[in-house]
Amino acid sequence: MSRTPYPDNFDELKAEVRSAGLLERVPVRGSVEMIAVLLSMALVFYITANWNELGLGGVWSALGLGLFMTLIFTRAVFVSHDVLHLQYFKNKSLSFKLSYPFSALILSNSSSWWDFKHNVNHHTWCNVVDKDVDILALDGAFTPNNKGNSSFLKKYKHVVFWGAMFFMYGAFIAQSYNFAIKRKLWAELTLMLTHWPLIWGSIFYFLPTSEATIVFLTLNFTLSPWLAFGFITNHLGCEVFDLEEGKKLSWMEMQMRGSRSLTGGAFVHWFYGGLNTQIEHHLFPKAPRFNLLKVQEMTRNFANKYNIKYFETTPLQAYVQINDALKEY
Repeated sequence: MSRTPYPDNFDELKAEVRSAGLLERVPVRGSVEMIAVLLSMALVFYITANWNELGLGGVWSALGLGLFMTLIFTRAVFVSHDVLHLQYFKNKSLSFKLSYPFSALILSNSSSWWDFKHNVNHHTWCNVVDKDVDILALDGAFTPNNKGNSSFLKKYKHVVFWGAMFFMYGAFIAQSYNFAIKRKLWAELTLMLTHWPLIWGSIFYFLPTSEATIVFLTLNFTLSPWLAFGFITNHLGCEVFDLEEGKKLSWMEMQMRGSRSLTGGAFVHWFYGGLNTQIEHHLFPKAPRFNLLKVQEMTRNFANKYNIKYFETTPLQAYVQINDALKEY
């Protein structure tokens, strides 16, 4: 990573992006995606309620339903993430309310927890050890001054870290419930609890227990790695700062040095839910995901113009870099 001081000219890039209309909110397109996710969940309820009439049954049908639900749940994560960043609507209260069907009901996750952990701390203090809990994974394996104290993790770090990728969804649920209970967010907690009888109660009621169990396991062990392998490419293995150093950095320098974007076109952008354009998302968190590939091109050109380090790799290279950081633990 380059330690050359970054020029304080972010306003120039921001003006260019804004003049191209790429910071404008997308209420119509965002609404279409939200409706598509909700209609897809309605289709799941229809399929389960008419399981036998549709000629479904057996392992392959259950696997197919589980994979379809994984697709829906993944899009619900990205929709909730975007709407809480106010990418669809300017009104924060409205955006919070619109996030609940996706975060609380579909995912059993807390919008309040995500907003605090992700929007408030992580985006404001990207890769700053004392503020950003996202980089404290594996007992501080990705921090420069705290290589951890756990002898078990030092010995089995690769097994624990890469194995944990298959349990991220469950970890999100646990952290959401812990946050909601500690903050006494009883209304949101009620919505989160409604997820279980609404979705899984219906599936286990209409489907044979063995097939419903296959659906449940398929979703949990495909959704978790999809999300996890997307999230870890964003900042792990990038530069990390202590609090005093972080306070001295400009907005642009902190976000660009602490983030990694990925190469790839439309499919990569869809698969990673726009998180592949992580530098751009951190520079412009309210820029709609649908515009970020265009913002990425502008940002890359801007960096080249001023000889600024632009950290971009392929997805595979990102995983190799993360693994190399683990080796230094």
